Order: sequence, then structure tokens, then C-alpha cells
Amino acid sequence: MDTNTGTSTNINKSEDTKQASSEERPYAIVLYGATSFVGQITAHYLSQFLSESTAKEGSSEESAVTWAIAGRDEDKLKKLQSELSSKPDNGKVDIIIANSNDDASLNEMTKQTQVIISTVGPYLQYGEPLIKACATNGTDYVDLTGEAIFIKDMLDKYQETAKQSGARIVNSCGFDSIPSDLGVYFTQQQAKAQFDRSCDVIHMRVKAAKGGLSGGTIASMATIFEEVGKDKERRSQVANPYLLNDDNDAPNVRQDNVSKPEYDTEHDRWLAPFVMASINTRIVHRSNQLLDYEYSRDFKYDEAMWMKDGIKGQLMSYGMSVGLLGFATAMIFKPSREFLSKHVLPKSGSGPSKSEQEDGFFDIRFFGETSKKDTISTKVTGDKDPGYGSTSRMLAQSALCLAQDISKEDVGGGFWTPAVAMGDQLLKRLEDHAGISFEVIDDKN
Repeated sequence: MDTNTGTSTNINKSEDTKQASSEERPYAIVLYGATSFVGQITAHYLSQFLSESTAKEGSSEESAVTWAIAGRDEDKLKKLQSELSSKPDNGKVDIIIANSNDDASLNEMTKQTQVIISTVGPYLQYGEPLIKACATNGTDYVDLTGEAIFIKDMLDKYQETAKQSGARIVNSCGFDSIPSDLGVYFTQQQAKAQFDRSCDVIHMRVKAAKGGLSGGTIASMATIFEEVGKDKERRSQVANPYLLNDDNDAPNVRQDNVSKPEYDTEHDRWLAPFVMASINTRIVHRSNQLLDYEYSRDFKYDEAMWMKDGIKGQLMSYGMSVGLLGFATAMIFKPSREFLSKHVLPKSGSGPSKSEQEDGFFDIRFFGETSKKDTISTKVTGDKDPGYGSTSRMLAQSALCLAQDISKEDVGGGFWTPAVAMGDQLLKRLEDHAGISFEVIDDKN
């Protein structure tokens, strides 16, 4: 990967920005929701990564990391603590008891750490108290939410508080939406290096992916559909591609949206809707705003899944489109939503097996074009199940990046995206430690 982009992350500096030193806060990272399905995966990955880093000669930076696991169930936390401590070279991980319904416990927890990792969803139901505590206490925060309306609510309520306290709030640090956000960022940096200008159009295509869903993901989706089904304003928010742009003069460029089967004549493939486009595109457009519209105010971005060519690809595209529409419709109405949740969909706390996580992968392509018709193609790949194996690594490395690589003098408090808050530093971490790669490719397939 060529990281010689020349892009500075020296943004939003404020004399009022505060950052507690490591001496004042005993932990660099606290993993909240550590006994959830993805929380446990993240805890095991973080424990292994830090122990292996400590064992390497000269790795004093990583060995200095102190961390703790947190949640409301002490028995489950002790069980996880025992599992983590039983591995060779792993030290004992501390436990913090905190509950989303107990503001005092959240304040006490957030005052003890530089960064909070939150895996406690659905975020619309349980996420606000922790965001409030982090914003108030100057504590950095990362999560894996795919709930755009949750981010919008929190941005509106706590942006100014976070700016004043120095808390960097970075949502969507998993498969939602790091591959998309950093994929676009990487593509734009490479376009500037080659053509001395950014792309004003980028198409993202999921070439291949293998992975499963957990009960937590289903619960988040159900919560969103419930909100949309009962609130007209929510439906309007979900439809707005610039939902997370909070400037006074957001663009109004009509964005393409692959919501039904289409044929991609450039690549000779059928397209189908990509279920995560609704969050990923909003994150990418917010990154563009935070970069002072470096991608241009006329920037257009869309996401879709590649199917095969021919009749088989067409049938797959129609099948995928009809399936997603049927699922969305069923989840909007309470009786069908409850039936699916109880009898069909994965239950909370369940998800892909360890072997399924290891066997999973993703391969995503980006096709950019500048105003001068110069073109560039890139790809982002991951070697684990995207939603859990890769997500846990992206989430942990994002927290470590904020704790160790990005000073509050360079990036101050407020709500950020992964690409803008961490940029090249996170790209390097993901390539070095998370099995994620970013490459410029010659062909368009």
C-alpha cells in the first residue's frame, strides 16, 4: 500500500481540548459489552494481539497497553476473564461493572479509560447513555453501529459537548463502515497521487463475501425497521444520503441508489442492492464534509453487489432484490417482525462458529473517475468473516489507533468518521494486524 498521500490529520484543534494522561487514567482501553457475541471475539483478539506484541523484541509501545473488560453481568465477565487469563503469556484482565441503565456506573467507567469500545446494541435502545458519558468526560469512543439514525441523534445532541471535552466519537468501526470509508479514502489518495485530482464519482461493488449474521445484528435491524415503520420523520431521515452532514450548506446532488436489479454494462455483470449501503454511503459523505469536501461538493458514491453475467446472474439479482424487499417489509410490521425474531432469525448471543469466522472473507472493488475522465480501480479485501472475524479486528485496531497514534492536538473532540479521524495510521494498522489489504488494481474485474 502506498501511504504517501500528503493528507494532514491536523484538524479541529481547540485550546479547550483536554486529554487525560495515562497516569490519570489506569486503562488505555475498556471493552464494554465484552460478553456479547462480537464482544467476546474482540476480547480474545485484543488479548492475543497485545500478548504477542509484548513478546516481540522492542515492542514497548504495545506492551504498555492496559485494558479491562466491562459489562453488567459479573459472572459472565469472570468467566471471560478466566478464559483470557488462561492463555500463555496473557496477564489478568481487570473487570468493571457498568450498566446502560446506570449513569453513575457509566461515568465511573469512562473516567478510568482513554478509549471505550462499545459492542452494546441495538444502539438506538442502549447506546445514548454511554455516548453521553464519554462526551461529558472527554473519553474517546468507538463502536460498530450500522444505525445511521442513531449516529444522527447523537451527533445532534452531543457534538458540542464532545468538542469541549476533547472526546473523539468514532462510530461504525467495523464492517459497517471501515471498508467503504477507508476504501474511498484510499482510492481518492491514490487518484490525487496519479492524476493530481480527486474522483468525483466512485462506484463500490461487493465482488465476493462469505460470512454470517448474529442475533445482535438482527436486533439492530429490527430496531431500525421498527423506528422507520412508526415514524414518518425517520423514514425521511433514512432516505437522505446526506443525513450525517451537519454543515449549514450540505450538497444536494442526486445520488444513485441501486435498489433493484440493474445491469452493469461496463463490467458485464448484474447488480443487486447491498444491505449495508444505507449506512456506508452516509459515512462516506460525512467524511467528505469533514475533509472540507476534498472529494468535491458534486461527489457521487453508490454501493451494490456484483452478480454473474447471463440468466443465472439476472435471476440471482432479482432473487436478492425481492428477498431484501420482503425482509424489510416483514420487519416493519410488529407481528411479522416478532415472528421472524422468535422463530426464524438468529437469537441474541448467537452467530457464526469459530470455523465459519475463520473461513469467511470479503473482496470489495472501487471504481473511480475524475472530472477529466481519468479512471482508477482499487480493492479492499479481508481474510475473515466480515461481520465478526474482521469486524472484531477493525474495532480493536481502531481503539488502539486512537489511544496510541492520534493525539488530541492533531484530532480534537467531536464526532468523526474512521477515515478522517485515523486515516493513514489506521490503514497501516489494518494491513499490519487485521488481515485487511488496500490495493490499486489494473483491471476492472
